[in-house]
Amino acid sequence: MQAVKEKLHDMSVMRKAKAEAKAEEKAEKELAKARVEVAHEVRLAREAEAAMDLHVAKAGMKAEKEMAKYADTHTNTFVAPGGTVTPPDYSANVPVAPGMTMVGAPGTVDMAGAPSPANKKLL
Repeated sequence: MQAVKEKLHDMSVMRKAKAEAKAEEKAEKELAKARVEVAHEVRLAREAEAAMDLHVAKAGMKAEKEMAKYADTHTNTFVAPGGTVTPPDYSANVPVAPGMTMVGAPGTVDMAGAPSPANKKLL
């Protein structure tokens, strides 16, 4: 009877040891799977960043090409994304009628300052 009890006890201990080993192996597999997934996402992010850098470089090259094409013929100011450049002052050489003031650049319309019917006689 004692031998049967010991045999059952040994089987129970072996079953617990196997379950613990199996649980540990499962946890290690899940951890390895998570590492693979993280590495995959990092790789995708790096590829996307490299593609973005490539597109930005191509856009810069195209902008430089266009600026070089029109640099000698036009007085337009090209601005790179994020840059700030003040537009040229065209009003310096534009004649203005006596008693009138120029509000904006030539070719622009200031609807807020449009003459009223009473001021039309001056024109």
